[in-house]
This record gives sequence, C-alpha cells and structure tokens, in this order.
Amino acid sequence: MLRAAGIGPGDEVVVPSFGDIGLAGEVVAVGAAPVFADIDPSSYCLDADSVAAMVSSRTVAVVVVHRFGRSADLGPLRQLGRRHGLLVLEEDDEDTSPDASGADRVDGQELDELEQVRLRRAHAVYFDSRLRGVRTPPHGDGHTYRSYVVRVPGNGRPDRDAFARALRARGVECAVPVRTPVHRMPGFRRGVLLPETERAAAETLALPMAASLTRRQVRRVVAACNALGGPLRAEPGFRMAAAF
Repeated sequence: MLRAAGIGPGDEVVVPSFGDIGLAGEVVAVGAAPVFADIDPSSYCLDADSVAAMVSSRTVAVVVVHRFGRSADLGPLRQLGRRHGLLVLEEDDEDTSPDASGADRVDGQELDELEQVRLRRAHAVYFDSRLRGVRTPPHGDGHTYRSYVVRVPGNGRPDRDAFARALRARGVECAVPVRTPVHRMPGFRRGVLLPETERAAAETLALPMAASLTRRQVRRVVAACNALGGPLRAEPGFRMAAAF
C-alpha cells in the first residue's frame, strides 16, 4: 500500500500507536519514518487534532486504522489531508475477539457477513443493557462489533489484568487488544505523549463476540462480569453499563 502510493525514504507517515507493530514496520520497510499520533477515546481511531500536531514538512501521509468494527471519523482527517497535501490511507485492524476463529457457523451452516453483523449487534445490545462494573463501548454509525471492547478502569493495568484472569477462571475467554503501544516498543520508542493511547492500552478488554454465541453463552459472559464488577463513575463519551 505505502510503496504503491509513492512513499519512500525521507518521508514521514502518521500512524496510530494503539495497535500491533505491523503498520509501523511497513512504514520502515519502505524507508519512511512512522510518526505516532493519539487516538479518540470513543472510537480508538486516530484523533484529527493529535494528527495535526504531528504534521511536519516531511509528512506525506496518514494511515487511518478502523478499530473493532467501528469506522474512524474520516471527515476531519480528510480535511486535514487536503489542507496539508497529505494522502489519507485506510485499513482495517485484525479481529481481536478472544473467540475469533474464521467463519461463524450456526447449526452447521456458515453465516454470511450480513447475518454475522446482525447477530453480533444483537449480542452487543444485550451486553449494553446487562453488563455492570465495566464501561461498555459507545455506539458508532455502522458499528459491526467485530470485537466488543469494554474498559476496566482502576489504578492501572493490574486492575484490568486481574479482572481478565478472574473471568478466565470462570470459564469466559477474553483478550487484551493492545498490551503495549507501539511507541513504547523496542525500535520504535518515541518521546511522545499519547495519553489516550496509554489509557486505552491499560484499560481495554475484548469479551467474546462471535456471531455464533448462544443465548446461554452470552448470559454466562454477563454473569461472570457482573460477579466481579462494581459501580463505576461515568465519564464523558462512555456509557455506564446498567445493572439488572
């Protein structure tokens, strides 16, 4: 994608640090330098204001990664691109659900994409209305819930990780979408402040969200989470999960 766009040595490309190392590696592979920008805390996609702050005379492109089945707000990013003469490229992230295993099947029948989205949205509605003690994901236009990512806030990573271990002990698989932001990884360390990226890496947890989940399995996820969760203070941009 980058080489085909004419990006090469001496160029800078703005990318998210919240994600895997692959995208930054692709930038380096064409001889360019990755520049990390912060994310919007609701969508987990690049924040246009943070991107604008990172643009320099060497910046030639911005790569927007759509996260967890929710699209980035491309309008402000495209306006920024037009203002500075930048390419705005897009890609989807990998499925981070703990139960991701290829095609979903129900009663032996493989589900088409539209049916998978319909079922995942139905699961999300149930989770939104029943979960408590975690912060459920804000709605976004066209959200397909490839991953259902909640926040487990507290005093830092041990709180989220302890919650995850307790869920697994109750037979509920879960996954940390991004454990270490790329700007803190060896070879990519930057002296840059990305507070929303750091916070998301410390708090986010992906719950099971396969379209093929049965009603019993969905209820089991809720019961396990609610057995661990307690009341939390609501914050702007997030919905507090309601109690039963």
